Amino acid sequence: MKARKDTTLRHYLISPDGQFYKANLHTHSTFSDGKKTPHELKEIYKSLGYSILAYTDHEVFIPHSELTDENFLSLHGCEYGVYEDSPDWSTMRMCHFTAIATDPDIINQPFWHRENSKSWRGAEFVKFDESVPDYERVYSTECISEMMRGLREAGFFVIHNHPTRSLERYAEYMSYDGMHALEVFNSGSFTMGAEECNQRIYDDMLIGGKKIYCIGADDSHVRVPLDSPYCDAGKSFTVIKAKSLDYREVTGALLRGDFYASEGPKIHELYCEDGKVHIKTSPVDRIFISSDIRDSGVVFGGDGTLTEASFDIPTKAKYFRLTAIDKFGKRACTNAYFSDDLNLT
Repeated sequence: MKARKDTTLRHYLISPDGQFYKANLHTHSTFSDGKKTPHELKEIYKSLGYSILAYTDHEVFIPHSELTDENFLSLHGCEYGVYEDSPDWSTMRMCHFTAIATDPDIINQPFWHRENSKSWRGAEFVKFDESVPDYERVYSTECISEMMRGLREAGFFVIHNHPTRSLERYAEYMSYDGMHALEVFNSGSFTMGAEECNQRIYDDMLIGGKKIYCIGADDSHVRVPLDSPYCDAGKSFTVIKAKSLDYREVTGALLRGDFYASEGPKIHELYCEDGKVHIKTSPVDRIFISSDIRDSGVVFGGDGTLTEASFDIPTKAKYFRLTAIDKFGKRACTNAYFSDDLNLT
């Protein structure tokens, strides 16, 4: 979230130099309820122009290092779920969060339960610390926050997933502590009928003092053909700015916030200069700047050919972020940048 400054007094938030890598940070394979093997998912996502795939099967942390090559990076992860005690799945509240190992040498899964894990597909491949007692989950602020903080301390990048489809309301999602990021887009939720565009939830969290990032992800299971409008692969993604396709370089970029979330539009650069914030994008219809104050600003292109915009930095705001929307309604969202983190003098 911190700006980087060069000798021209231009402070880059997203620099045009270096490499941009397209990533899906939420993926399910045949090791849980996905319909494609890890190798099949690699080939699918490479064909869609991706360089990075985080394998985040339900409840099981299973690295797939063998899939990494010079043009493709496999990130090691797991999706955790904590559920309300309710007999009705249609109204049950839940909290799902993804944990992505920031170091490829992390092999143990935190918060393991020996007995409850027996029913999880792939459980036999999981490694965990035998000296740690079984962890009992309860749908509560205390439990979920404890897990998020514990995963963070264990070296994982923690993402709060699809709060809309999880039926979580303000009281729930505002109470959690320990996440690095929020899923602002989730393709799987969209294909099942949930309007998982969580920009308002993101603003709630930012205004509430959570300095977190936003990501886009598929939550892919690939249960239908790729050309079906109901397929959840390749519709939401995160573009990561990293020096190379090295595991630690990429996860270091995640921890620094060197990325943006998108459903299609590209952000080529973002910088602050002379009291203004400037953005350059692929052709879009309009670009908004949002903050914790009213009417921060918008630039309309009218015909879907807008490729840049400039806004006064809202000096009274605690933070600002930008959203580019193309003529099809697809969005790209920057992370939030906080005034007290930006050194613009």
